[in-house]
Amino acid sequence: MNLCIKISSFALVFLFSQFSQAEATMFRDVVHPHTNQKLSKNDWRNESRAMDTFIDDLLSKMTLDEKIGQLDLQSGYRGVTGPFVNAAYEQQIRNGSVGAIFNAYGAQFGKRLQTIAVEQTRLGIPIIIGHDVIHGHKTIFPQSIGEAASWDLDAIKHSARIAAKEASADGIMWTFAPMADMVRDPRWGRVSESAGEDPFLTSAVSVARVKGFQGENISLNDTIMATAKHFVGYGASQGGRDYNTTDISENRLWNLYLPPFKAMLDAGVTTFMTGFNDLNGIPVTANQYLLETVLRDKWGFKGFVVTDYTAVNELVAHGYARDEKHGAQIAFNSGADMDMVGQTYLKYLKPLIAENKVTEARLNEAVRRVLEMKWRLGLFEDPYRYHDESRAAQRILTKENLEAATDMARRSMVLLKNQNQALPIDSNKVDSIALIGPLADNRFDMIGNWAGAGNRDSQPVTVREGLSNLLDDKVKIRYAKGATHSYLLSHTGMSSLMGIDVPVSGQTKQDLQSDIDEALKIAKASDVVVMVLGEDQRMSGEASSRTELTLPGNQQALMEALRSLNKPLILVVMSGRPNDLRWADSNVDAILHAWYPGTMGGQAVADVLLGKYNPAGKLPMTFPRTVGQVPLFYNHKNTGRPIASSNPAHTPAEYTSRYDDSLNTPLYAFGHGLSYTQFKYDAPTLSSTRLDQNGELTLTVKVTNIGDRAGEEVIQLYTHQKVGSITRPVKELKGFQKLAFEVGETKTVAFTLTPDDLAFYRADMSWGTEPGEFEVMVGGASNKVQTLTFTLVD
Repeated sequence: MNLCIKISSFALVFLFSQFSQAEATMFRDVVHPHTNQKLSKNDWRNESRAMDTFIDDLLSKMTLDEKIGQLDLQSGYRGVTGPFVNAAYEQQIRNGSVGAIFNAYGAQFGKRLQTIAVEQTRLGIPIIIGHDVIHGHKTIFPQSIGEAASWDLDAIKHSARIAAKEASADGIMWTFAPMADMVRDPRWGRVSESAGEDPFLTSAVSVARVKGFQGENISLNDTIMATAKHFVGYGASQGGRDYNTTDISENRLWNLYLPPFKAMLDAGVTTFMTGFNDLNGIPVTANQYLLETVLRDKWGFKGFVVTDYTAVNELVAHGYARDEKHGAQIAFNSGADMDMVGQTYLKYLKPLIAENKVTEARLNEAVRRVLEMKWRLGLFEDPYRYHDESRAAQRILTKENLEAATDMARRSMVLLKNQNQALPIDSNKVDSIALIGPLADNRFDMIGNWAGAGNRDSQPVTVREGLSNLLDDKVKIRYAKGATHSYLLSHTGMSSLMGIDVPVSGQTKQDLQSDIDEALKIAKASDVVVMVLGEDQRMSGEASSRTELTLPGNQQALMEALRSLNKPLILVVMSGRPNDLRWADSNVDAILHAWYPGTMGGQAVADVLLGKYNPAGKLPMTFPRTVGQVPLFYNHKNTGRPIASSNPAHTPAEYTSRYDDSLNTPLYAFGHGLSYTQFKYDAPTLSSTRLDQNGELTLTVKVTNIGDRAGEEVIQLYTHQKVGSITRPVKELKGFQKLAFEVGETKTVAFTLTPDDLAFYRADMSWGTEPGEFEVMVGGASNKVQTLTFTLVD
């Protein structure tokens, strides 16, 4: 079987639209006004005379206050019984002071708010209702970093499609996802929302999510608007500390951090969100170069830009605005169209216009963008199209959705180590399993952070339940919590993190030792020990950065105690980031990283542990040996004094770029992931050793499943430009294919490269290629590749 993939650097087709098929026939040959690319008939960016006429008329009728109200995004509240708003909030809607709302899901609840906006205001302009649908709405899929670990774009798109169907049936028409912040520091809490460290993979995953959320037509009632966030550089927060400053060179910005956003724009994403960070001294919420010069002028973005939560207000704390009024002025004039929660536009745009510090033309421009999206969503045609309660019962938490969540969770898991084939567990050869750990029978943490409207208390399937569902009564499962997976954060000094004798998670040292003793007791009586350890889900996500990557609480002590029994020892890790697993790598028999696997996560873990599913996930982010190596990433630059990489165990010369107390190499490399079977790569071949500027060349490699199980493999393609006008990364991902293999099956896999795939922003910041010698690499991980060379000629 011969499979070919054409790799074109972020040249992604437009697929999205809104208006009727009848109107679309008028624009068979529409060309995008800025990129000159032909648009799909269903692309929301197509021109619409009817829309323009309608909005021109509406704008002519709106007062200044009504226009400003369209730019205000407010948040509902969450109570025990669900989302709610107070009377003052409802009056704001009646006054026309709210253009959009989030945290307001529920078909009935949303309809009540929409009724106020449509039937109790002067002009009856509907509101947009949004929610953080990050990795599922009520059916929760794996944390975003876990989905990226699947390297399965079809599955990722499908999970976003299901999330959109559930959310749209629950009154939601807008989500604040995908997050395309490329991240290289695992201490940052929002790693869990990312697709990892690589711009190519992040672009591909982000586009898949945009397509899933927005479908082929955003006016359909089972699609929702997507948001490209956080524009841009937020993932480079210094020290891995959330909300911190970022400092990124112009070259790195364009070559690494901007490409995923351009890919989403080309794929038709409808809105952009600004980041909390400043970038090279200017907060991005007030960065005219990014929001106007890049996003509007260079890229031709036609949707609207929303700030993050109170980001305009925070310009004062940044030291960039004198006060909130000044912040509103500079953010709005820099291109931020909608203010999230801070109400600075509501308070200050009208006086700023009176003082000629903001123009009414700029106001009309921003309001038009918001009204256009309301038109394209179909809200002016039917403002209640998302508020049919009967659809919720038909679309939410269905059997099909839960099956898809199980499948996605299994695909996300990465087998990091499997010594002597400790996994899968053969239920025919064991009589008992000791299931130990704070995440082994835990619902609350299973769905991770930013879990939308997910039910933490009763819906998630635990690992204990998943194993029980699969194992016959002849295999006994003994369970003990064994340890705590969190620590007590003392606001008076975080004393528990500094080794001071204080309770951890409300437990005394005696309690913690008692937990370990109970775990040892059941482990001694069992054939195999499965530990399910990791982080409390609140340790990942927004405002959840860490200085350490070790497993928290007394989990290390638990592992060491269990190791002393010399039983087969298997570790399942649940977390939202790469962790420090040095000790585990040296001492346990197998390690499976399950991230936070979602609603059906426990069943998926059980399927993998017992061999009902063969894991095929690959790491989207490097796992360091120690936090002291951070930031550590595969596509680094060489130094003038590199150490020899051919023999990492060899002691390098003294005056080379190295550590005295650690190897330079990671514990687990980008792209790493094992299987219950084995894959053999034959020597690759190139169609030519010369690539002309108008030509192409094809790398071909035969891959064979030489193991005794069917399985999937992610074949990865990397390139390296040996000499450039700027120093070039030692390797860059340029393509991948995830393929299924039967036992003994061989597939011939082909990747086609063109000069476009080798282009980059050069020393003079122009985009293009440079002739010279290149390496092209193919393999099953970034550190397990075979290399060929070719020359790019003028």
